[in-house]
Amino acid sequence: MRNRILLLVAFSFVLKLTAQETVILPNQDNRVITTGVPFLLIAPDARAASMGDMGVATSVDAFSQQWNSSKYAFSETKSGIGVSYTPYLSKLVNDIFLGNVTYFNRIDERSAFAASLKYFSLGDIEFVADEFSEALIQRPNELTIDASYALRLTDQFAMSVAMRYLRSDLRLDGVDGDSSPASTFGVDISGYYQSEEEAYADFNGRWRAGFAIQNIGPKFKYDDAGQENFQPTNLRLGAGFDFIFDDYNKVSVTAEVAKLLVPTPPIYGYVDTDGNGEQNNNPDSAGYEPTIIVEGKDPDVGFLAGMFQSFGDAPDGFSEEMKEFTWALGVEYLYQDSFAFRAGYFNESEDKGARKFLALGAGFKASIVNIDLSYLFSASKIQSPLENTLRFSLTFNIGEGAYQEY
Repeated sequence: MRNRILLLVAFSFVLKLTAQETVILPNQDNRVITTGVPFLLIAPDARAASMGDMGVATSVDAFSQQWNSSKYAFSETKSGIGVSYTPYLSKLVNDIFLGNVTYFNRIDERSAFAASLKYFSLGDIEFVADEFSEALIQRPNELTIDASYALRLTDQFAMSVAMRYLRSDLRLDGVDGDSSPASTFGVDISGYYQSEEEAYADFNGRWRAGFAIQNIGPKFKYDDAGQENFQPTNLRLGAGFDFIFDDYNKVSVTAEVAKLLVPTPPIYGYVDTDGNGEQNNNPDSAGYEPTIIVEGKDPDVGFLAGMFQSFGDAPDGFSEEMKEFTWALGVEYLYQDSFAFRAGYFNESEDKGARKFLALGAGFKASIVNIDLSYLFSASKIQSPLENTLRFSLTFNIGEGAYQEY
């Protein structure tokens, strides 16, 4: 019980960071970018998770909606359903999880559509006023509902647009005066390139590349009195190559970089008007001055302005901007389209979150069903909430082989 209450408080604190200007001293270097609805940055499916949280340039699968929905235009399967389950903070509790359901349908040779539901549950939280009162059970949660349309513009390139509804219900009845959930909408724009299979000296090969700008949308508030929060608008760029050795063996190598298109927190300081070398917080004193931005740019801008500002607002300049990029490397070995082994590595600067982990995974195909598993090993001093967590995904392929790409 105590762990669950502490968990909710900690999670709410992370979200509240985006609703307030964080005042820091000029000699502090860690400026982690925080946003609302951070669960959108969690990899929802086991295949992407096992390759280092990547999916913008990997080959098409049922969960492409979460990474790059334009890949559906290259699917050789007519339609499919993907279901995934990710335990979260499993070392502390057993009822916090991220669930995802996705459906896609390739309409014809050039187009496809998909829809998905992503649900993040913080489990049951029990409040008891005293020994005579009935327990109050609360189930805070967040969810998104997506719909996308992909169009193949050429034989090798497709683009897609996805619309998203976001709902965050973290406020508690009986604790908050207004417990209505926060909501907003977002848009994804993505593209995917997949070359024809080409013959090389000892193998055949195929190039892949993709991009996606995700969660483009207005800022939102968790409560009427709070300040506005940015969505986790994210830019993803990736490329990969398939080594096709024969009809049975294929190895795919993929690299991806990503950056949050959200303003960097500036360095705040003060004007020492009384010459004592200290900030005076008494408004009636002559030494008091309101907090001002010493380095960086004002983050209180609209979401579109924030996207462009995010490329040049880091207080330490270009070196800090580069630290805001994460990168990942992933490899997948596929045998006879029925067994897969995967590995990946994800890296984030220690000044920007310090997420570093190695992931392993496997996939099995039985008739029309694909089963995928992944496991994460943290490589950072900061423990990952997904460390030593086994994730599951199921894919049901309907009309497999309906389209031939090669």
